[in-house]
Amino acid sequence: MRAALLARARAFFAARGVLEVDTPIVVNAPVTDVHLHSARVTLEPADPEAGRCRPFFLHTSPEYAMKRLLAAGVGDIYQICHVVRALERGRLHNAEFTLIEWYRVGHTLDALMREVEALVRELLGAPAASRACARVSYRETFLRELALDPFTAPLGELAGHARRAGFDPAASCGRDELLELLMGTVVGPRLGHDGLTFVHGYPAAQAALARLDPQDPRAAQRFELYCDGIELANGFNELTAAHEQRGRFERDIEERRRLGLPQTPVDERLLAALEAGMPDCCGVALGFDRTLMLAAGAACIDAVLPFPIERA
Repeated sequence: MRAALLARARAFFAARGVLEVDTPIVVNAPVTDVHLHSARVTLEPADPEAGRCRPFFLHTSPEYAMKRLLAAGVGDIYQICHVVRALERGRLHNAEFTLIEWYRVGHTLDALMREVEALVRELLGAPAASRACARVSYRETFLRELALDPFTAPLGELAGHARRAGFDPAASCGRDELLELLMGTVVGPRLGHDGLTFVHGYPAAQAALARLDPQDPRAAQRFELYCDGIELANGFNELTAAHEQRGRFERDIEERRRLGLPQTPVDERLLAALEAGMPDCCGVALGFDRTLMLAAGAACIDAVLPFPIERA
């Protein structure tokens, strides 16, 4: 079934004229995002006397390298690849997993959501045939599920909801951390049970590599897709301004310092590509294993992995 769905995905992109590309899994720079943890790799030097070998990292996504290809003018591209994220394990998480990531030059976020829906329906097959599709803003989901406005609710109210959900947030937890906690453990699991649900307009602090909404700078032009309470995809109207992206990376590094996380250098190659000029585009990453899990009716991601991390 895994092989059949991978073939179906490749046929989907071939029919649309999207080029398959192949980028390195071993990269020079880790991500700065405080919510992602890059695995470090040391490649032994050919001459042991040459001194200490500098570290490399396993990519958490092919995004940075694919954007360098976009800046070089390659056009619409996709990639199916393994990625590695440290400190992630559970019913829906394996440290190594498969992503389908693609970028569409000149597309709007609305057009990309339609394409994501089409691919997910193609991969899910019968389980998706009768499902409706809904779009709801991030703010609307919090108002509906928790009766609070994520953009204006006091920190104490957010912390109170976290405690009622069984967590004991530290006094140092900020708004973004509390919202991430509530979305991941309370709001998100309630989404997508009646159909495919796109959540859009995430808080600006969670924009990552997405543009901010010019109509509401509190929100990012970013969406996630939920099905049966499981997040399947994460999409952006991609930020192309190098100076703004550098500023976000630097704020990430400062937040890492505050949280006591490993310090990471920024990816200068990505910033150079943005500086050279990346075309306006939208991009998205779809978790293939989770999609396969839903298509197979499995309850745990291990059921669709030939070798979960403990048996790798």
